[in-house]
Amino acid sequence: MPAFSHSTSRTPTAGPRVTVPPALSLPVIESAFPRNLHPYWPKLQETTRVWLLEKRLMPADKVARYADSLCYTDLVAGYYLGAPDDLLSAIADFSAWFFAWDDRHDRDVVHRRSEGWRRLCRDLHAALDAPRRHLHHRDPLVAAFADCVVRMCSRLSRKWDTRFVRHFHVVIDAYDHEYDNRTRHTVPTVADYVELRRLTFAHWIWIDLLEPTARFELPTATRKHPAYRRAALATQDFSAWYNDLCSLPKEIAGDEVHNLGISLIQHEGLSLEGAVAEVHRRVSRCVRDFLQAEQEVFALAHEFAADGSKRGREIGEALIDCVTNMRNWFSSVYWFHHESGRYRVDSWDDRSTPPYIDDLASDLAGEE
Repeated sequence: MPAFSHSTSRTPTAGPRVTVPPALSLPVIESAFPRNLHPYWPKLQETTRVWLLEKRLMPADKVARYADSLCYTDLVAGYYLGAPDDLLSAIADFSAWFFAWDDRHDRDVVHRRSEGWRRLCRDLHAALDAPRRHLHHRDPLVAAFADCVVRMCSRLSRKWDTRFVRHFHVVIDAYDHEYDNRTRHTVPTVADYVELRRLTFAHWIWIDLLEPTARFELPTATRKHPAYRRAALATQDFSAWYNDLCSLPKEIAGDEVHNLGISLIQHEGLSLEGAVAEVHRRVSRCVRDFLQAEQEVFALAHEFAADGSKRGREIGEALIDCVTNMRNWFSSVYWFHHESGRYRVDSWDDRSTPPYIDDLASDLAGEE
């Protein structure tokens, strides 16, 4: 049986038809959120493919067969329009690294490699604090992570770098928390899951990266303005929960415990169909919340610009750049999930093991 019954929908810019099951369809995204891609995108595919090979994050045969069809670079090229090419390339590599790290996490749970997982967490924390010292680490995941941190930081102030590092330390700890939950088969409550998901999805990391994309560091009070934070949270919750919606069959097959739908089934007594409908309702609400907050951020930007100062104009322009790229997340995330081979469980020989994973390589990495 297929994971979801399918109908056909069309992405506005992709050309070929893409199937979107009714249970996953969001007409408002298809009609009101045009899809845009950074002009560097075609080159980005090539550079990230080469980087995956150089950093040994995927074996050469897996890169050749699956890298482009996983669409990792498509995802990022739709997020950060206006970013300098070298920054976009660094973010794209970081995003690909993030997926590889997530896959290692899954394989370490499946094979109960607790010692290797703990060592990886310690090394990632160390690499985050001193990335240049870890560029040649023996674990490819650590070395590649250090490379990304070096390339993404030092573009704005030291204060921004410190914030980025602080936010990602929390992400590593959250993944470690997930590891414990999975090995104990603990399904978090819905409320606990929502908070944990905001950390494992790295909400604030992706929002932080809007500022170097805009080439401007927002003042703390502006960044923490309620309207800006509501817009940011809406776009990130949408992205995390839409991922949960699309990956639910994959994660049930893989005996996962971290998915909004699984928490709803376990703790709210919903059926699978009911959980799918409830997650769909929540992601739809995120879109509505964003549209309201977006208008408030635009109004705030105009207030800054209206004071007549150069600083006010710069803040206003940066706010508009940031919230516009928040908007781009909706279409990019939506279409990515229907184009990427990462979620095509119905085409896999084993629905619990993605074909782009080299399980033997993962075993060896965990035993170093």
